[in-house]
Amino acid sequence: MRNQKIRNRLLATTMIGGFAALAFAAPAVAQDASQEARLDEVVVTGSRIPQTNLVTTSPVTQVTGQDIDVAGVTRVEDLVAQLPQAFAAQNSTVSNGASGTATVSLRNLGSSRTLVLIDGRRMGYGSPNDDAADLNQIPEQLVERVEVLTGGASAVYGSDAVAGVVNFIMKRDFEGIQIDAQYGFYQHTNDYDDRGNLRSVIAARAAANPSQFRLPDDDVVDGESKSINITMGVSTPDGRGNLMAYAGYRNNNPILGANRDYSSCSIAAPAAATPSSFTCGGSGTGIPGQFIALDAAGTPAFTIGGTTGVGTGTFTPYSAAAGAYNFGPLNYFQRPDERYTLGAFGSYQVNDKVEAFAQLMFSDYQSVAQIAPSGAFLGPVRTLSCSNPMLSAQQRTAAGCTGPGDTVDLLIGRRNAEGGGRQDSINYTSYRGVVGVRGEITSGWNYDVAAQFSRVRLARTYLNDFSNTRLDRALDVISVGGVATCRSAATVAQGGTGEDGNCVPYNIFAPGGVTQAALDYLQIPLIQTGETTQQVVTAAITGDTGWSLPTSSRTLQVAFGAEYRRDALGSVTDNAFATGDGAGQGGPTIGFSGDTDVAEVFGEFQLPLADDQPWAYSASLDGAYRRSEYQNFGADTYKLGLDYAPIEDIRFRASYSRAVRAPNVIELFTAQGLNLFDMDYDPCDTPRRAAENAGPPPASCFGGNPWQVDSIKSNSGLLTSQSNQHNFLQGGDPNLEPEEADTYTFGFVVTPSFLPRFNFSVDYYKIKVDNLIGQIGAQNILDACYSAGNAQSCSLIVRDPVTGALWSDAGRVIDLNTNIGGVETSGVDINANYGVDLEDWGAGAYGSLAFSFVGTWLESLQTDTGLGFANSVYDCTGYYANQCGVPNPEWRHRARMTWVTPWNVDVSGTWRHYGEVEVAVLGADGSLGNAPAARLDRTLDSQNYLDLAATWQMRDNVTFRAGVNNVLDSDPPLSYSVGTTGNNNTYPQLYDAMGRYMFFGITANF
Repeated sequence: MRNQKIRNRLLATTMIGGFAALAFAAPAVAQDASQEARLDEVVVTGSRIPQTNLVTTSPVTQVTGQDIDVAGVTRVEDLVAQLPQAFAAQNSTVSNGASGTATVSLRNLGSSRTLVLIDGRRMGYGSPNDDAADLNQIPEQLVERVEVLTGGASAVYGSDAVAGVVNFIMKRDFEGIQIDAQYGFYQHTNDYDDRGNLRSVIAARAAANPSQFRLPDDDVVDGESKSINITMGVSTPDGRGNLMAYAGYRNNNPILGANRDYSSCSIAAPAAATPSSFTCGGSGTGIPGQFIALDAAGTPAFTIGGTTGVGTGTFTPYSAAAGAYNFGPLNYFQRPDERYTLGAFGSYQVNDKVEAFAQLMFSDYQSVAQIAPSGAFLGPVRTLSCSNPMLSAQQRTAAGCTGPGDTVDLLIGRRNAEGGGRQDSINYTSYRGVVGVRGEITSGWNYDVAAQFSRVRLARTYLNDFSNTRLDRALDVISVGGVATCRSAATVAQGGTGEDGNCVPYNIFAPGGVTQAALDYLQIPLIQTGETTQQVVTAAITGDTGWSLPTSSRTLQVAFGAEYRRDALGSVTDNAFATGDGAGQGGPTIGFSGDTDVAEVFGEFQLPLADDQPWAYSASLDGAYRRSEYQNFGADTYKLGLDYAPIEDIRFRASYSRAVRAPNVIELFTAQGLNLFDMDYDPCDTPRRAAENAGPPPASCFGGNPWQVDSIKSNSGLLTSQSNQHNFLQGGDPNLEPEEADTYTFGFVVTPSFLPRFNFSVDYYKIKVDNLIGQIGAQNILDACYSAGNAQSCSLIVRDPVTGALWSDAGRVIDLNTNIGGVETSGVDINANYGVDLEDWGAGAYGSLAFSFVGTWLESLQTDTGLGFANSVYDCTGYYANQCGVPNPEWRHRARMTWVTPWNVDVSGTWRHYGEVEVAVLGADGSLGNAPAARLDRTLDSQNYLDLAATWQMRDNVTFRAGVNNVLDSDPPLSYSVGTTGNNNTYPQLYDAMGRYMFFGITANF
């Protein structure tokens, strides 16, 4: 398999060069003129009634296929995520908890509230593990433009469009052959000097522990990406039909955290309240290991010293500063992936009333998410016999043994460094088909009837994890004839049953004691398979009623129809997944299945109110309504919009919509299982609170209830995970109710006649979601219990009875899906475009300039957990981490200038800006700005990125492009509170975290 992949990559690289040579030799073939004309035609996303973008009552932001070329992206989610309205959710930078999909979250309201369409028709769920569409299925070479409508669109498209719609408009009526190839890579200079003296800290750790710490090379080149795509189109001789087929291959190489200085150590919370530098921390499960002897007085912790051999090791006192495992370097900063796409789009005009059309799409996507090695993760408690030959006499005494017949209880934190990183190998095979007919019923009236089916198949294999069951057996060792032997193997050898004769001792009590045979026994694969399907049948009629108001020259336009949709998914896991036998999983992954269906009717209208009147240049009113019937309830969604232009140069617009989102299959039926949440410190951890200037633990921390601890556990230093990751129990709820959202937008568009080719729009938006389907949040539950004494919240906290910790084996916060209070967000979007011939500026020989700008000011992003306390409502605007997750800067923008030269070269410069954010620390009054002033990562500074790109029309049929993103190689902002919502000390979903990206490509048309 590996050799086959190598051959594929070599073939792809060779084809790039071959096609480039062919392009120079081939004659030019004329393209369909209507194809280029269509690039300037804007069909509104959010309505079935055609109209122009700048006169729609709901603001729509657009990017085109040219933007894809300028940005050099091979992953369309990278382009969409550059828009200020969009936030990346799952993407190629996620390793811990990766679903393998690529999703988008408009307004940061969650990808499940963003509906993704292809040519106005919805995509299905991309995975049984993720309730959103997977953008990896979209062939980027066929994208003509992407339209993003933010705000409720459920009345037009149905559920899931609460935050808005991302609509991928594909090319049509293509003729000829187009071959596109691109190669890119990251280049980074490791000279991090932003704050915290990090390089010096890493250098000092590397001198003391070179096996885990090192500064990477000063200059690195990695993360190479290769793509090649071919599109072929042909029209029938009579022009009545067109068939377009495509095929594509993409490959991206991995980037390891070890290859960037700012991610080559896992940043930890400092021990001092006023730190002067960052600290390299990590996990308490490390090398040579942490052994907590619960039978010894004061529960001391040890690490390993001594010499190699059975029974020759020693226990020495454990120090977190020296013994914490540096887990970051093995994390993939960018996951490797390989994707094949194949498909065909076609249409045929049967007669003047009937046009048949079809879309067939296939993709095969593979990726690997790698994180630090597995091991024994300080739980469960493991009972060892004091006669175990792997223990030396010194270790027996230190652990509290008083005789050979005794046993000792140990918490063992030992990393499987010999076996390599845990690798989650994910493969999706996706199919999507649309067939239908459309045409004219009579003059001015048209119909569209279509059926679509999509299926995604998941094949997942989790490699290099330990089996908890086998680990217990491999540590339960006795001496047989002077040879260390697993008790279970000895039992089988003596004729016993029910044991494991293949067991091999796992000697972690002496340096160098782990053998390959032990690893072969302990490491197991975990397997999951699953499938999602979606079936949709839609029938719609659009038409011109011919009726108009006396004040308008335009007539009433309407659209109405019906739709049926069924979504189903299922997941099957093997015994190792289902029983939680994977030591590095934190808990079981249990299979499940379920389905939902809905029948709907819908209608729209657009009523012109005035044209060329003294009081209005133009005005119109539009509306939409949808009735949805689910199995257990019905829902009404609707929208009203008003457009008013007092004069030709300025237009005002406003809209209101009510959206209803039904709980989806995953939210309803996902089986319960453990996951991780990020928390800077346990609220009952005395020493950690002191380091954070947070004062002593609340009195409610202490006692004999399951959510309480005693003073010994509070002072043990074990309550807070060294990696800041703690357990919560997640799962679906079949009794969830639908959520409702109200969206308000109003703004204006300026297109001054005295300044041709200029337009400017400002739109205010407000989205309020009630009865939100989600989770209360583990941190919110802890706060409600310990700060407010809420008994219901306290009952959801289960502490490990041995350690009191929420991160060890039996500790967790129960945080299942429920309907919480809600979320509300508001802000202002600004869009501007301007084009000018340099001749107007007295430089006619030098071409023209085009300017574009899109920015968003975030006014509020407020969550209401519904718990009813003063701090149950908090606003994450300008904050990150903890309750707020990925940074939510108040201001984000993208500005671009393109110089269209007279020498067949276009040069573009893009400025991307993300405002500063502050770490969120929730106060009793609901405020979030309560972090200690001395925290080095209290504020993540604003980030600015400069991108440069150029396209050269080398021949009539050949275009060459090249560019550099993040030209200045800016380092990302760092924080020790990133946890599982980011990766490698930062948020690569938002920031450019891997350096400058260089690319070049070629497009040839024949």
